[in-house]
Amino acid sequence: MPQKKKFYITTPIYYASGRPHIGHSYTTVLADALARWQRYKGTDVMFLTGLDEHGEKVEEKARLAGMEPQEYVDKINEDYVEVWKKLDISYDRYIRTTDADHMRRVQAIFQRLVDSGDIYPGSYEGLYCTPCEAYWLPSQLDEDGNCPDCHRELRRMSEPSYFFRLSKYQKPLEELFAREDPFLVPSGSAREMINNFLKPGLQDLAVTRSAFDWGVVAPNDPRFVIYVWIDALLNYITAMGYPDKIADMERYWPADIQLVGREIVRFHTLIWPAFLMALDLPVPKKVYAHGWLLFDNVKMSKSLGNVVDPLVLAERYGVDSIRYYLLSEMGFGADGSYTNSDFLQRINTDLVNNLGNLLSRTTAMINKYFDGVLPDVSNAECGSEESEWDLDLRNVGEGLFHQVDTAMAEPRAAAALDYIFTFAARCNKYIDLTEPWVLGRDPARRDRLAVVLRNLGDGLRIIAALLQAFLPRTAAVMAEALGLSAAPEQLSWERVQLWGVWQPAEKITGGVHLFSRLDVDAEIEALNKIYSEQ
Repeated sequence: MPQKKKFYITTPIYYASGRPHIGHSYTTVLADALARWQRYKGTDVMFLTGLDEHGEKVEEKARLAGMEPQEYVDKINEDYVEVWKKLDISYDRYIRTTDADHMRRVQAIFQRLVDSGDIYPGSYEGLYCTPCEAYWLPSQLDEDGNCPDCHRELRRMSEPSYFFRLSKYQKPLEELFAREDPFLVPSGSAREMINNFLKPGLQDLAVTRSAFDWGVVAPNDPRFVIYVWIDALLNYITAMGYPDKIADMERYWPADIQLVGREIVRFHTLIWPAFLMALDLPVPKKVYAHGWLLFDNVKMSKSLGNVVDPLVLAERYGVDSIRYYLLSEMGFGADGSYTNSDFLQRINTDLVNNLGNLLSRTTAMINKYFDGVLPDVSNAECGSEESEWDLDLRNVGEGLFHQVDTAMAEPRAAAALDYIFTFAARCNKYIDLTEPWVLGRDPARRDRLAVVLRNLGDGLRIIAALLQAFLPRTAAVMAEALGLSAAPEQLSWERVQLWGVWQPAEKITGGVHLFSRLDVDAEIEALNKIYSEQ
């Protein structure tokens, strides 16, 4: 028997500096959709996410909250776990950088690089951004002389440190970025790394701090803690047991996809692969950098008061409404823009008018005209040829899996959803063209009516099957409405590529409503009130 295909996908582990907002949720929902899609195809999936809990910023946040750092990150962790549970995130492993195994493994890796000479002692003097936990060269600053990422003021630091020989890996990194199959996507992010960092020449990286002690203690010199970004990046392999329990490491590494926000691309595509090279490990197959989810075209920030709480939206509008908006709004690599108005209108147009209306109309007609049990007839049996509308619907339905699968391989979840919802719109158009309410008034055309409704049921079966990766709760409701709860094999990826296989295992009942129509103005007012009181 051939070995099962493996797929390892990661999100960045999120920094424990505050409660997750909807901008954080995009990366994790996208990773979840990709993981679910691969599982749907029978792949052995490892989906990793977690929390980055060390560093000076966390220590400061804890102090301001009147808490010990561990107490503070424990509370933040509860928030993340709650949000991911609410959003139906199906991660396989969740790591915290305060986990004892992770810290022990980070120390072992650090010591290995000290022993090899890739980490060496020295002293550092330069510019440091506390919010970003990043050192910057004068040539890298923004036009105001501030941090190029968060644009806050930098402070000059001088302290003894250990350094990683990043400059040693200049040429291998140049070769990595020059390979034919791109290591970093989109190309704009790759050009930024090449022009801003590789062409000027890489400098060795300070990898310890001595000004605070909330971190992993350097095993060779307890005066220092390991730089939080080194600690954080190593999670992708320590979570797989490296360097001591490496069965999962051998099974899943290298990662197939590492998803990152564009503000942390430098760490994941220059520092991270250099560390892997120093450990003689393969680099990830692909790093995908996505843009920000903006609020009214401004990056979400607690200091600006424009943070959107995903739990509020989930409780008020349902989890799949959020998942749909996030996955369909963000074209990969570009910024997306969240507004309450757009979110609510998309629920009405796409989820209620298109998908919900299709399911409701179809099941209602099956219930009305056939008491919920369709006869198994074909066009030939009812004395008519397959119409061009029948043929068109079948051809698109049969090809839909391939379209979605191709989009998810790139990965373009927004395009995948667009294919599915365009097909749903085509099914609604098919209803308008075939006019089943007219067929229902003519007893002689009862068999033709059954064919039309069976075609619609098969189209809905395919949509429900494909939506399992994107909107799992909606897909489950659709499967039940289509009489497939006891026949899940009809939703498999092998069957979803076939037409005419829908055989309900239960009687079809009418009037199934997936989503409720919203009064957009009233809901905007309600949301503004909720957020103003938080």
